[in-house]
Amino acid sequence: MISKKVASSPEGEIPELPDESWWAAVLSDEESYATPRKETSNRAAVQPAVTAVDWPFVKRVFEKDEIVSLKVHGFNRGGLLVQGCGVQGFVPVSHLIDMPNTASDDERRTILAAYVDRDINLKVIECEQAQERIVLSERAALAGEGQRRVIFGALQEGAILTGRVTNITDFGVFIDLGGVEGLIHVSELSWGRVHHPCDVVAVDDEVHVMVLQVCEENARIALSLKRMTPNPWESLAQRFNPGDIVPAKITSITRFGAFARLEEGVEGLIHLSSIKLPSNYDQISDFFEIGQEVEVRILHIETERRRLGLGLVQGQ
Repeated sequence: MISKKVASSPEGEIPELPDESWWAAVLSDEESYATPRKETSNRAAVQPAVTAVDWPFVKRVFEKDEIVSLKVHGFNRGGLLVQGCGVQGFVPVSHLIDMPNTASDDERRTILAAYVDRDINLKVIECEQAQERIVLSERAALAGEGQRRVIFGALQEGAILTGRVTNITDFGVFIDLGGVEGLIHVSELSWGRVHHPCDVVAVDDEVHVMVLQVCEENARIALSLKRMTPNPWESLAQRFNPGDIVPAKITSITRFGAFARLEEGVEGLIHLSSIKLPSNYDQISDFFEIGQEVEVRILHIETERRRLGLGLVQGQ
């Protein structure tokens, strides 16, 4: 559902828009958009022989937001290889209806294999003739024809939307906006560190998000969840001072120390050098556990770099 409210970011400005390198990172998990070139006897990796792509037809389908039925001829780890009607393209796993976000590698392969030889309804969501790339979506087809143009026409950068989580991947979260999907990149989920997007949201959650970028030409909508709240790092130096002793919670353990959260979005490093391990502990991972509550002393605050140095407060 699209909200009528348009707002600036909590910092008072429309956030900087993602560039192509940002989108390249977003798509990094969708392994191999191109059909594998090496011919083998494996059905999952063979490129079927096809006639030349009918680019005028593909562009018309994309521009009019039409649905096409194409046959699945193969797959790779990243998704399905489809063709028909002068179209040959790729459907990323994140855009498949039957692919749960929790699928293991073996389950993913089984589900992808079950698609082979099926005709499925799809929408073209990316059409780049210069790169000979056509990306399609089964999820997008569920909304029906023509919805993308209506929704894109109503979207504005900085708008506040309400949507539903449809899929979670390592690189981010897909949000149904009522006929099209937007993406919250993992870097836009929280002001703090995110180990995995599923730690922040779950499938079917309703969330309020901010629109960072709208590009109908490439059917891209970049969204942010973290910008719905003020950046806690901007006021950190006004709320805490070096020398303060505060409660914290251990969030991760590394060979050089442990990270601890002071509040949502703010984590600091307790360096190994500030920790006195008791004689009966061989390593830091034996001393701490995730979720453990500790007291820390703030050593230094670097708000611009979002770095917080902490020292563990231990009994004498």
